[in-house]
Amino acid sequence: MDTAVDDAAGPSSRLVAVLTLAAGALIANLYYAQPLVAAIGPSVGISRDLAGSIVSITQVGYGIGLFFIVSLADCVENKRLVLVTLGLTVLGLVGAATATGLTTFFAASLMVGVCSTGAQVLLPFVAHLIPAARRGRTVGKVMAGVLTGIMLARPIALFVSAALGWRAVFLISAAVLVAIGLSLLRMMPTYRPTSGTPYPRVLSSMLSVMRTMPAVRWRAAYQSLMFCAFNMFWTAAPLFLADRFHLGERGIGVFALAGCGGALVAPMAGRLADAGRSRVTTVAAMLVLMLSFLASRWATEGSAALIGLTLLAVLIDAAVQANQVVGQRVIYSVAAERRGRVNAIYMTLLFVGAPIGSVLGTATYHRGGWPATAGTGVAIGVAMLILVTLEQRPQRRSAASKVSEA
Repeated sequence: MDTAVDDAAGPSSRLVAVLTLAAGALIANLYYAQPLVAAIGPSVGISRDLAGSIVSITQVGYGIGLFFIVSLADCVENKRLVLVTLGLTVLGLVGAATATGLTTFFAASLMVGVCSTGAQVLLPFVAHLIPAARRGRTVGKVMAGVLTGIMLARPIALFVSAALGWRAVFLISAAVLVAIGLSLLRMMPTYRPTSGTPYPRVLSSMLSVMRTMPAVRWRAAYQSLMFCAFNMFWTAAPLFLADRFHLGERGIGVFALAGCGGALVAPMAGRLADAGRSRVTTVAAMLVLMLSFLASRWATEGSAALIGLTLLAVLIDAAVQANQVVGQRVIYSVAAERRGRVNAIYMTLLFVGAPIGSVLGTATYHRGGWPATAGTGVAIGVAMLILVTLEQRPQRRSAASKVSEA
C-alpha cells in the first residue's frame, strides 16, 4: 500500500466516501434499465413479455465479470484494475445510449455488466484497509452507500427519462463515471497483492476455494435468493403501479425513492455481525422478506394500497441489505491473499439469482398479476428458511455428539 493510511485507524472518512461513491455508481448501472423496460423495449425491438431480459443481459454480464475480473484482484494491482474497468463501463454506457437495434443494445449492456464489476474490486479493497475489529461496521457503511446507489438508480432513471428520454440516463451515468474516475486516479491508493499467484492459477483454484469454504457457498445461496426476490419485486412493481394507479415515470420514481429507507439498516447489520449475531440477523432478514411479500398480497388492495406497498418496499430492501452486509462480513474474514477469489465466488453465485428475478418479475406479473408475483416471493422466502435450517443441522449434530460424549 503506497498511501498514508493509518494501519490502526484505517483509511480517512473522505477516502471511504469516494470509494463508496465509486462502487455505488458502478453497481447502479445494473438497475437503470429496470424501471424503463417499457420505454426501451419498443426502441430496440423486444416484446413486452421478454422485456425483463433488457435488465437480465446486464446482470448476466455482471456475473461473467465477477468470476473472471474480480478474481484478478488477487494478482493485479487493484487501482489499475478499477480504472480500466471503469473506463470500459463508460464506453458500454455510450454504446447503449446510442443503440438503435437489439443486438447493439445487448452487446453494450453486456459490456456494462461485465465491467461494472470494478465495484466488487473496491469492496474487498476497503476491507484490506480496515482493522478486523471494525470491518463489519465499516463494510456496513460502504454497503449502505452502495445499496442506496442501487435504490436511487431507479428513481433517477425515471426522472431523467421523463425529462430527457431513456438514452440520456446512460449518457449522464457515463459522465458521472468519468468524474469519479478522475477522483480515483488522484485519491485511491495502490494495492499490490502479495501472493504473486499467476492469473491462470487463480482461476484454476476457484473451485478448490469454493469446496473448502462451505460458509461462502451458504452465504451466496442465501443472497442469490434474496436478489432474485429483490429484482422480481422492482421489475414487477413499476408495471403494477402503472396499471393499478396509472402512475407515470415521475410517480413511479417517487415510489422508488422509498426503497432508499432500507439502506439505514446496513450499518446496524454490520454492528450485529461484529457482535457475533450473524445467524440471528440472517434469519430475521429472511422472515421479513417472506412476510413482506405475503402481506403485499393484501396490501395492494383498498384505498391505502399505495401506502402499504411503499412500506413493504422499504422492509424488503432492508432485509436484502441486512443479509448482504452480514454475508460480506463473513467472507471478508478470510486471509487477504484469497479475498479477491472468495469475493468473486460469492458474488458470481449471488448474481445467479438477479437475472432470474428480473425475468420472473415480468413473467409472473403478466401471467397472474400481483398475486402471482407476491406468491413467488413468499416461496423464495420459504426456500431460504429451509436452506438456513439445513446449514445448521451438521452443527447441531456436532454439538449433540459432544454433549453425549461428555
